[in-house]
Amino acid sequence: MNAKSAGSDFPVVCVGGSAGGLDAYTRLLRHLPADMGVAIVIVNHLRAVATHLHEILPSCTQMPVELITESLLIQPNHVFIIPAQRDLHVLDGEFRLMPISKPRGWPDVITIFLRSLTRNWSGKLIAVIVSGYDGDGAAAMCAIKEVGGITIAQKPETALQPDMPESAIASGCIDFVLSPEDIAKEIVRIARAASSAE
Repeated sequence: MNAKSAGSDFPVVCVGGSAGGLDAYTRLLRHLPADMGVAIVIVNHLRAVATHLHEILPSCTQMPVELITESLLIQPNHVFIIPAQRDLHVLDGEFRLMPISKPRGWPDVITIFLRSLTRNWSGKLIAVIVSGYDGDGAAAMCAIKEVGGITIAQKPETALQPDMPESAIASGCIDFVLSPEDIAKEIVRIARAASSAE
């Protein structure tokens, strides 16, 4: 399996959100150090705002913030943003973009990306579901846990739109239910444990 090649063994944190996600992303990033050795991938399924996050979020973090392009190398200590109207996959340590497979109704881009990570990433996986409508991402929570990953949902009362975190919690496969600030603390703890285990 090519994912075992050098460079794809650090933790990836997927932060999935939608309506109200910007509040959660900014609160989370402000509490994450820039040198944790993890890649942060923000998968926002609200199409109208997706393309502006790479312009807004650099003010919240010392990490470089990049809009994902085809075959972009996944690197630690970076924040990556999904572009609008695309499904996101991982292959050989790189991002792969596909036309969105569900153009109408609620997208399932978070679920698609998380499932790709479970198949094609050898490092630690951390799946975080924050504010948003509908339940994107919930269907992949158990699969993340099956490969030894950690699953976190934003505490619904701290989310502007609690639907997505509540759907994730209802999957029965969530390890932690936390505020964005406490999610950041947990990511730091997991990242430190992962680096000390190497």
